[in-house]
Amino acid sequence: MPRAPATKPRKSASQERSRLTVDALLEATARVLVKEGYDRASTNRIAVTAGVSVGSLYQYFPSKESLVAALVARHNREMLDVLREAVAQVAGQPVEVVVRELVRATIEAHQVDPALHRIFAEQVPRMGQLAEIEGLQRDTAELFRGFLEENRARVGISDLDTATFICVSTVETLAHGFVIRRPRASAREQDAFIDEVTRLIVGYVAARSPRAASAAPVVARQTARSASEPRPGSRPASEPRRARRPRGTPG
Repeated sequence: MPRAPATKPRKSASQERSRLTVDALLEATARVLVKEGYDRASTNRIAVTAGVSVGSLYQYFPSKESLVAALVARHNREMLDVLREAVAQVAGQPVEVVVRELVRATIEAHQVDPALHRIFAEQVPRMGQLAEIEGLQRDTAELFRGFLEENRARVGISDLDTATFICVSTVETLAHGFVIRRPRASAREQDAFIDEVTRLIVGYVAARSPRAASAAPVVARQTARSASEPRPGSRPASEPRRARRPRGTPG
């Protein structure tokens, strides 16, 4: 039985030059995966794309699989940062506002390099990195469950674990489908989609009031304008987030 390839880095990058090399290798891995696919990606292709020797690559990563694992982990951290920032910005707001911001942030998180996200969604389970994806789902679930716990008196459900699973799975699936299948959607179309998903989730977690569920998107949109007003110099919510490019990395 063949031994599974190593997926952990050989050493961590502690110095600035080492961190730049690792960042260049991860950026190159992303470009090769998007352009060539997982099967055709190789350490040689990645090293050439990064502008480093294969020997330098192997100082940090023992295999292609370890590079992909590190890239998945970084991608997941970036997505989770988007969600955590969104929750922090609307802390203490009405349930409808928080749900709408979480839906919006989930879409934005999926827009962190959507081409690479598609590769991960389609090929990561087969690449043996399913644990990384499940780790992101657990972190997202903990974030949403914390929100439900804080608003227990205002939501009409008692089984928070089941509610968390249903809501996170629903929003994740819908956001992924929207970003992948409608990459050219306008800001108005995205807002309309967010309204509908907000209505769906609020109708489930909030007190069982048809009026509250039907009014949720309107209330959320009006209140969230001030809560999530973009800061000076910040990127518009409808603009896809681009992958970070380390200094000195070839374009």
